Amino acid sequence: MSFAGDAKSELCRVPLSRRCCAQAEAYGVLLYCNMFSPSRVRIVTENGPFAQRLPALFRKAFQLAFDRLPEGGGKQVFTVDDPDKLIALHQAFGSDPRALALHVNFAMLEEPCCRASFLRGAFLAGGSVTDPRKGYHLELATSHHSVSREVLALMRELDQEPKSAQRKGNAVIYFKQNERIEDFLTCIGAPLAAMEVMNAKLERDLRGSVNRRVNCDAANLDKAVEAAMSQVEAIRRLEAGGTLITLPDKLREVAALRLAHPEDTLSQLAGRCDPPITKSALNHRLRKLMELGKE
Repeated sequence: MSFAGDAKSELCRVPLSRRCCAQAEAYGVLLYCNMFSPSRVRIVTENGPFAQRLPALFRKAFQLAFDRLPEGGGKQVFTVDDPDKLIALHQAFGSDPRALALHVNFAMLEEPCCRASFLRGAFLAGGSVTDPRKGYHLELATSHHSVSREVLALMRELDQEPKSAQRKGNAVIYFKQNERIEDFLTCIGAPLAAMEVMNAKLERDLRGSVNRRVNCDAANLDKAVEAAMSQVEAIRRLEAGGTLITLPDKLREVAALRLAHPEDTLSQLAGRCDPPITKSALNHRLRKLMELGKE
């Protein structure tokens, strides 16, 4: 199952304990489902746990049964076509079936638990979230543009800062920051999914840190090899010109050690001197040999 499917399965394990929260969740489902109109309700899902939750949710919220239940796997479709049931649904939310546009009835979302339930229903019906190992993106999409604007305002009241966009006739609210996605999933009842997002961020940061360290070490090694080769070339020039034999003993010792151990680091080469010297002292002598080699 995908990460989004796992997150929705976790949300479906939240118990339907209070009727007000069940109604709020069902409200979110209806406003973000495939169709919620005066003539029909149509909810389509491929998530098995959500399909199992829907009949219990609507019984708890409205003592209402769907007119059509899905028969198999794949896309599962739930519908309500009965006029009396549709009128009861609209009356439960205080909406006018004759209105041109749906709006959010905030009177049903006064309690924090009901707001969280409403957003949970919206995500179950019209939400998606990317696998955090591939990227960070969570969104809620609905065809009801007025609803999307009002839900955006509701989420901002809850100290969440989503962005909005229009896509293929739908109004979309989305997050692209991992911290915002973690907060939203925790708010609607999916703390395990939120933890997965956090773990993926930590893993990505650690991998990036290791890669930077490896790249830095590789770059430093390349510089060290390049410097050692330049030192060897300078010493060879001094040797070929007969200058090396005229140099002080300390410089000749370092020159001989570099020629014998071109792969050594400065610290290793300093330890080979007799007596051993500091890395700084060795570097000073090598710079002197380089200057003489250039002359």
